[in-house]
Amino acid sequence: MNRSHLVVPPGAKVRLKDYDPAATGEFRGKDDAQQKLQRDIERLARYQDVLYAQGTHALLIILQAMDAAGKDGAIKHVMSGVNPQGCEVVAFKVPSAEELRHTYLWRYQKAVPERGRIGIFNRSYYEEVLVVRVHPELLARQALPNGEPGKKFWERRFQEINDFERHLVRNGVVVLKFFLNVSKDEQRRRLLERIDAPEKNWKLTPGDVSERSRWDDYMGAYEEVFRHTSTGWAPWHIIPADHKLFTRTAVAGLIVETLKTLELRYPSLSRDQKRELAKARRLLEREVSDG
Repeated sequence: MNRSHLVVPPGAKVRLKDYDPAATGEFRGKDDAQQKLQRDIERLARYQDVLYAQGTHALLIILQAMDAAGKDGAIKHVMSGVNPQGCEVVAFKVPSAEELRHTYLWRYQKAVPERGRIGIFNRSYYEEVLVVRVHPELLARQALPNGEPGKKFWERRFQEINDFERHLVRNGVVVLKFFLNVSKDEQRRRLLERIDAPEKNWKLTPGDVSERSRWDDYMGAYEEVFRHTSTGWAPWHIIPADHKLFTRTAVAGLIVETLKTLELRYPSLSRDQKRELAKARRLLEREVSDG
């Protein structure tokens, strides 16, 4: 499955029921997908090294999904080969009292990766047009001056997010957005697995199960997000998530493909810098002869 089958065209009306969560693309089997994943993990490590050295771009990866869709596993496996020094994962939880006193984008702006680094948002500012839209009572905590939210309120938030991402892209931050599309039946199976396996109990929160009753509301909210915020500069990618190996392979492939388009290069040295290197070589070689 190539990128064109995963990307949401700008302005497109998306129906998630038209996207198969169990799709596995062109892979002939698990071995085929695993080999592709391993190759891309190695390629990602090489690209990250050059990204860090060059220091002119940053990569912001946004992962959104329903609970148990595999975000943590995708991060763990896809990023297994990168240098931790050049990568940071931020998992956004319920906003603190301090964060609520600022604009809703404030805490996310602070976490944007600096140039040369890869940043991963495990959930993101899109929660402000997903969870908050499904539960508009949460807006009361933000103490906004605009009264009850209506259609224009959400459209304004979509536009603010688009403007924010355009600002990032114009300043060298590549924004790569993934929605891990897990089916309701597969989510149920994974939640039961978390209950049955003691070592996974900690992953389950009371809200994970209760939110399933709002599944259709969430799917509608996601469809609105895709329609309004999949842009030419920061498109959405809908990744089938019922088969974890394919999910990880698809995400890794898209990250590598994106980094490849940046035409990354190690920094070139000026004449003065090259002369300094030559001087350093002579000093080091002299140590051997003097010894």
